[in-house]
Amino acid sequence: MEEIMAKDYLFHAESMWHKQDANEQAAIQAYGERFKAFLNAAKTEREFVALAIKELKELGYKEINACPTLKAGDKVYQSIRGKGLAVAVIGKRPSEEGFNLLGSHIDSPRFDAKAHSVQEHDKLAYLATQYYGGVKKYQWTCMPLAIHGVITKADGTVIPVSIGEKEDEPVFYFTDLLPHLGREQMSKTANSFIQAEQLKLLVGSEPSQNTETKEPYRERILEIIAEKYGVTEADLIASELEIVPANKARDVGLDRSMIGSYGQDDKLCSFASFTAIADINECERTSIAFLYDKEEIGSEGNTGAQSRLYELFLMQLVKKTCQAYDSVIYNQIISKSYMISSDVTAAFDPMYPDVFDKANNAYLTEGLCLMKHTGSGGKSSSNDANSEFLRAVINIFEKANLPWQIGTLGKIDAGGGGTIAKFAAKTGMQVVDAGIPVLSMHAPMEICHKLDLYYSYLAYKAFLLNMDLLVGDR
Repeated sequence: MEEIMAKDYLFHAESMWHKQDANEQAAIQAYGERFKAFLNAAKTEREFVALAIKELKELGYKEINACPTLKAGDKVYQSIRGKGLAVAVIGKRPSEEGFNLLGSHIDSPRFDAKAHSVQEHDKLAYLATQYYGGVKKYQWTCMPLAIHGVITKADGTVIPVSIGEKEDEPVFYFTDLLPHLGREQMSKTANSFIQAEQLKLLVGSEPSQNTETKEPYRERILEIIAEKYGVTEADLIASELEIVPANKARDVGLDRSMIGSYGQDDKLCSFASFTAIADINECERTSIAFLYDKEEIGSEGNTGAQSRLYELFLMQLVKKTCQAYDSVIYNQIISKSYMISSDVTAAFDPMYPDVFDKANNAYLTEGLCLMKHTGSGGKSSSNDANSEFLRAVINIFEKANLPWQIGTLGKIDAGGGGTIAKFAAKTGMQVVDAGIPVLSMHAPMEICHKLDLYYSYLAYKAFLLNMDLLVGDR
């Protein structure tokens, strides 16, 4: 038997530092700049979809409903109620052989305005909010915040809102207690020393000149909103207003090797997935990218991963590319399809080592992190990828000479988390999680590494172009 050398049977994920030539280094930096610009312009799911569709149209993509039939090389998309997006490039191979998919999400933890949001308390005006997704509430105080969203008027006109991003615009603020009076507050646990109902956004301090009103500070804010947008308080009740950090994406570190920004969970993987499919002009198997909403609250609603609108997009692809169509044919195609659930994972943080399993954790600079399973405890609420599929994905990355690592989300009983993978897997397709490591996930500023971002984009693209039918699925 031929002797197997140690270098052949041992696996070591390695940092990708100093392994690039000048051209590749320039490409990494350019891609990072492109990502920062996109992040700054797309802090919410609606903004991401609008910007992505603009780019798709420039690349020749067509809305799928405008295409009676589809053939190899056609490029189509569908907006999912303006808050999710489906993108596809039709492959040369018959749809009956299945699809290759990327699935990520474009919503991020934030605060949303309540329906009756404009309030006044002791001569100050506030916007009442409710947190969205898993946040550490104390992280959001004492920092500049912006308001993004839409207001829908009675006649159906939708008015976009963005206040706090430009230098000449005001910002907003959640207050906190001064340390001089914070003795009792500081004795509480981190989960309770800032209460959800205390997180009302400071939006003004000037009273209305209407001397007859009982709430002049509240009325003044409503006057300003009416003057700026031509809307009433009833219109505000039907609005979607999201409170996000007003900070811009920035390079982090003296070496400028990292990027710090709000919303990298999961716009980091979504950007890499979107640019991966946008770069494809032709492919063997049909390539698809789903950009979901509502992942941070369980993938609910008609724009989240559990919505059948994404399935409807797949049905249209099948019907417009196949000679025959019925539910059996459709489900057979899905059973031969493969997805990477592209969501960020936690990078090992040396400042908090106790919650991480160092041997089974993702690290910055070591590339895209495959995760066979997510969930918590005994793999609760998890997709658990099949060995055959996981190995096939690894083979693609290795053949393309792309860095990859494998990990889990910290120690078993330290917590846990899930992705959209389990919902996609319920349809019968094979799914594995593969995301980019970040520091300070869900914080108002998260950190990624430029090397991981760039090589993950290449890995997603390699998967779309090279994943083929497994022997067991033929």
